[in-house]
Amino acid sequence: MQLFIEAVKQVDFPEDVTRLFHGRGGRFSGCEHLCLDWYSPVVLLTSFKVLESAERDALCAAIEQRWFELRGDEPLNLVFQYRRGGETHTEILKGEVPVKHIVTENGACFQVHLLRGQNHGLFLDMANGRQWVREHSAQKKVLNLFAYTCGFSVAALQGKADEVVNIDMSKGALSIGKQNHILNDFKAGARFLGHDIFKSWGKLTKLGPYDLIIADPPSNQKGSFVATKDYARLLKRLPELLSDDGDMLLCLNAPELSIEFLMDQVKEYSPSLVFCEQLENPAVFADVDPNKALKVLRYRKQC
Repeated sequence: MQLFIEAVKQVDFPEDVTRLFHGRGGRFSGCEHLCLDWYSPVVLLTSFKVLESAERDALCAAIEQRWFELRGDEPLNLVFQYRRGGETHTEILKGEVPVKHIVTENGACFQVHLLRGQNHGLFLDMANGRQWVREHSAQKKVLNLFAYTCGFSVAALQGKADEVVNIDMSKGALSIGKQNHILNDFKAGARFLGHDIFKSWGKLTKLGPYDLIIADPPSNQKGSFVATKDYARLLKRLPELLSDDGDMLLCLNAPELSIEFLMDQVKEYSPSLVFCEQLENPAVFADVDPNKALKVLRYRKQC
């Protein structure tokens, strides 16, 4: 806990959404259960184990002290969330959370929701992936699989993509995705399909081919996608949808599965794809074991 308190003394509260402290990466002994995020104007403290009252008070005091140093008398908005498996408990410790909570990232606006569930509307560790898409999507047709709230789609349209097709089983997430497009004044250029990807190959083929395909599936979500069995199913079909010399971003956020798992799956089931690079994660997400962190691999279709 002391390493968290020391680290908080160095954090800033910038304009854009970001992680401030990443205990999950194992670089801060005794703090592996703690994360601190900045969803302006709200600070979110997350613990993956039960905290005693004294522990939580000490952590909050450190956050308050740093806030006072940087923001003076400006009110602190502080939310605490406890997670364990599927169990989640969230409460406001200080201040308030905006009813319509909008955060920014590299010039884009996103709607987030800190008080319900474990997923808040934008995955912060994927910031570099969105930036790569922003920089490499000009005049391209993009397929965004497992689109969630369509962060990749917003990034692609920021980068002047011609069209983005978003598909996700969760119509609720896609609804927020549509709102994200409206927030960024993207009135055209995006499609939203609330379908099961594995039952939609015909539709996706008809709308293709695509110059860029992004696959960022959940790692273990029964009824939707389980990486150990479903990535193979996905990779058998995806190259058919990709244009010649098209790019594919394949993502895996499963600590128990290594980068070799994903690369071996591609070699076996998508031999026409050639590995290009692994995108770096934001520095704050550094992990003592890179295989446990988010993995984002770029492939290109070999003509």
